[in-house]
Amino acid sequence: MELSICHLYPEVFSGDRGNILCLQRRLNWRGIEVNVTRLSAGESARLSQFDLIYLGGGSDAVGGAPASAGAELRAAIEDGKTFLAIDGAYEFLGRVGALNIHTVDGGERLTGDLMFDAGEELGVMIGFENHSGRTALGPGVAPLGKVLYGHGNNGADGAEGCRYQNVFGTYAHGPILPKNPKLADYMLTAALFMKYPGVSLAPLDDTLENAAHDYMAARLRARG
Repeated sequence: MELSICHLYPEVFSGDRGNILCLQRRLNWRGIEVNVTRLSAGESARLSQFDLIYLGGGSDAVGGAPASAGAELRAAIEDGKTFLAIDGAYEFLGRVGALNIHTVDGGERLTGDLMFDAGEELGVMIGFENHSGRTALGPGVAPLGKVLYGHGNNGADGAEGCRYQNVFGTYAHGPILPKNPKLADYMLTAALFMKYPGVSLAPLDDTLENAAHDYMAARLRARG
């Protein structure tokens, strides 16, 4: 098996590259080949050739990322491609019309540890947020999780991130995937399933990852 990952607009959304490293390692440990392509703004390549598209953390002001990419991004999303978009990149998908979300500048930054409940399949996730954007989800777009500690999308409605099709958007830095291996494997399974129907991932020994996750989650719960 083989998986193709695209780091989209790395000159703009350059943050949290540990997420890509995490995906690579979790595939390699299972004997699955992985290819990572950095696709800069202005380069011509169809997103349909990739299995998973990653947009890392970036500035809330996303100058340099082409607004004209909205139609192609939307087409890839509707085609079931797996996406992970962090912070400014998450907002960018709404600004270009690829996702039905809307972000405004709230002025004061929402900063600090973040913990949210992403449901039975993914469990409680931890990360760190630092954003001035206030994001609201439109019809058809579900939150990635419910805030347990921190601010999330807007500090008001208790939602954090978004899920639509195989798109995962979040304000959680960390990077999020090494701290939350369930999400990493969920995304990899979704991407692989589109290419190899019926595939399942062999389990890994996540003792250390889970211990670190649980330690931080307990600290945040204690803070109340």
